[in-house]
Amino acid sequence: MLRTPTGGAVAGTATADDRPMSIGTVLLRLRDEFPEVTISKIRFLEAEGLVEPQRTPSGYRKFRGADVERLAQVLRMQRDHYLPLKVIREHLDALARGEQAALPSGGGPRDLTGGWEAEPGRATAARIGRAELLAAAEVTESDLDEWESYGLVVPTAEGGYDAEMVTVAKLVADLGRFGLEPRHLRAMRAAADREVGLIEQVVAPLRRHRNPQTRAYAEATAKELAELSVRLHSALVQSALHIRLH
Repeated sequence: MLRTPTGGAVAGTATADDRPMSIGTVLLRLRDEFPEVTISKIRFLEAEGLVEPQRTPSGYRKFRGADVERLAQVLRMQRDHYLPLKVIREHLDALARGEQAALPSGGGPRDLTGGWEAEPGRATAARIGRAELLAAAEVTESDLDEWESYGLVVPTAEGGYDAEMVTVAKLVADLGRFGLEPRHLRAMRAAADREVGLIEQVVAPLRRHRNPQTRAYAEATAKELAELSVRLHSALVQSALHIRLH
């Protein structure tokens, strides 16, 4: 059986009987080792360029054994080494070109969300203070107070703000220039909270797992679900606008 660069045996290794497989068959082959994998996850990895199945004239995906091997490698490097998809793709592409590429080192579960552990009282990529938020977003104290009153910008329980709140504040300010006030944006906040609830339902069983690698995998899954949710929201808005404006 083929061994991956991470030392594990690849699920679904290609054999002489390498007939094209549907995405459902691929899912069944992967689930022995990756019980949390879903069809949506496989489609997401395809959209991110991690695997390129063939397409029939009618548009159906057809996977080969090599595609299943590559998917297993991707899932294993995510789970065991906490590597982001961009790094995994570059590593596997280098191997495919015949280069002797060493496996990059991961930084641990928090790297999956792009942050570092914050030291008390210090602004970091994971948490910033009020003054840093005001300066970075270029907004006033009164603006921030109003946005907080509507739940658009939310401080952490420990004080300060997640770095993502800078993006939120900038977007709220940009929308305000078109006449959209915080009270108009409460529906967006409510919709975001509902989406978070759906994501938590999916990853909650993984987060309760004793295995720290499984819990780290839960964080990566949550991040990917969030990205898919944002893309779906954008596509729905664009589609609705197209229908109404044409």
